[in-house]
Amino acid sequence: MRRNARALIVVLLLVVAAGLFLGFQRVEIGPFVRGDDTTLLGLSLGLDLQGGSHLVYQAQPISDDENATPRAPNAEDMTSLQRIIERRVNSSGLGEPIIQILGDDRLLIQLPGVREPERAKTIIGETARLEFKHRRIRAPRNLATEGIITDADIVSVAAEPIPDELLPDSGAASDVAPSGTPQAGEQGAQESEPIPVIVVEFTPQGAAKFDEVLNKLTQDFQVAAATANFLTFQSQLEAGILPGLNVTISGNESISGVVAPPGVTKLGGTNRYVFPYPQPQPAPVQPGEIPPAIEPHNLETAQVRVGDSATVNFIEQPGRIDEDFGLGGDNLSRAYASLHAQSDQPIINLEFDSLGTRLFGEKTTEIAGSLTDSIAIFLDDQELIAPVVRQPITTGTAIIEGGFTLERAQDISLLLEGGRLPFPITLIQERSVDAILGSDSLAKSVVAGAIGLVLVFLFMTLYYRVPGLVASLALAIYTLLVLAIFKLMPVTLTLSGVAATILSVGMAVDANVLIFERMKDELRNGRTLISAINIGFNRAWPAIRDSNVSTLITCAILYYFSNQLGTTIVQGFAATLAIGVMVSMFSAIVVSRTILRVIASTGLSRLLGAFVPTGASELPQQSTSAAVQRS
Repeated sequence: MRRNARALIVVLLLVVAAGLFLGFQRVEIGPFVRGDDTTLLGLSLGLDLQGGSHLVYQAQPISDDENATPRAPNAEDMTSLQRIIERRVNSSGLGEPIIQILGDDRLLIQLPGVREPERAKTIIGETARLEFKHRRIRAPRNLATEGIITDADIVSVAAEPIPDELLPDSGAASDVAPSGTPQAGEQGAQESEPIPVIVVEFTPQGAAKFDEVLNKLTQDFQVAAATANFLTFQSQLEAGILPGLNVTISGNESISGVVAPPGVTKLGGTNRYVFPYPQPQPAPVQPGEIPPAIEPHNLETAQVRVGDSATVNFIEQPGRIDEDFGLGGDNLSRAYASLHAQSDQPIINLEFDSLGTRLFGEKTTEIAGSLTDSIAIFLDDQELIAPVVRQPITTGTAIIEGGFTLERAQDISLLLEGGRLPFPITLIQERSVDAILGSDSLAKSVVAGAIGLVLVFLFMTLYYRVPGLVASLALAIYTLLVLAIFKLMPVTLTLSGVAATILSVGMAVDANVLIFERMKDELRNGRTLISAINIGFNRAWPAIRDSNVSTLITCAILYYFSNQLGTTIVQGFAATLAIGVMVSMFSAIVVSRTILRVIASTGLSRLLGAFVPTGASELPQQSTSAAVQRS
């Protein structure tokens, strides 16, 4: 009796603990946090029950060296990729992702309950390449006013046909088309008239000075053009962002235009330089009006406008130059979002490692107080901010601010801190599960489970009587314990997992049926109730053990192969079924036996007919009692 009391207390404690654990949607004890305020009983629900996003990415080969053959990711690379993405998503607050490696180069990412799939894809796929560059901005200078190129350095200025050696057929055309000039190949092929250009002849001394200006400007242009936006190239050139020459010709009419340095060509070993002839710009029109067609100037018109005694003035636009100084995202030790103490605007706080602290300190010390130099910060080649440096920053900390929301600041911070993805990934499959569909599936699953339990309770109670009632109570305890384990681990419950749980209920009933049938046989052989209970459980145990072990082996096989193939539905089914089978064994062998033993120690033990389905009058004990009553 004492042993039964101890077992009963253990069962009661488990039931109370499971009830409390499920009674609170969210359980938080120190670092231990389980549950969700938005789901049934706080359980972790899968994609098909809660709704969300289903994404499949493929890792692309990369070249570690410019001349090397692209290398495909190996198992270690894919594990690293999985870990980084999991850290990113967990840090973003988008929930607990289900991330699995499919085959050799694919990742399956399921995000249950995610309502912002675009944000999720951004966080998963961005490379977050952070770069710090030294930006130099120099003011335009008038070469004549500065005494660099004066009228004394210029022999003549004239509008002439484009020289033959600059036509495409000559092979001497510049790689960069002169700004404001039609393409020579297209225009020359369509029209018989020559293309007008401006030809400036310098003195030998003027040519030497102009060469020096042009060479320096060309070098700056090549650096700046490497990161320029091709679509806004012309506007950047005219705005002075890109290095260039503003050429103003004063003749019969005044004409001017901005020229990219590669668009200026020196003719052979002469001191003659060819500049593109500025083309007319369309006149402004009212909204809804069709702008008139613009005809490019022909040679005759250009010569009339320039005249025979024109002068030229050059204004150098150095533009802005962004130079690397070795500081990048790899030098970050921490990045986090917060609000600025004074402006209350979202900012990104950066903390550098020792090398980053030294590089940042040296550069900020160099340019502190400058009105033309700044530190330009780029994320994936997109400029975030280019602040000026008021004083040296040698503590290894900095902030990024500038027009983003707090959520975007948090996303950028976790991307920077999460590190670059070891391999670029491409989204190859996307599927969204509507939350309404998930809720409907969950509601139907709960109804199906409840109906199944009620039917099992009725059958067991009506057929097996008292043992059936005990089995029903044990099944209720089994259900409570299984749900508590699902929440404790936690197990992501999918529709297939619900099916496996309901199936394990049937297996738990099957164990009880075996036990009760053995008890019935022992009672008919004249055993006492307590003896029949013990012998029934002992003789039914080998069959229960073997059947459940074979089921567990099947679950292990299903789980292994589904993990290799990435079939999450089968994997979830196998995992939940295995948990259900193990708990059902505990329910049948410990819970049911303990309750029956307690009942056997009460007055109910004399009513043996309540413990067998049929034929209660044939029991030896019942026959003896009837004979005694007749005598």
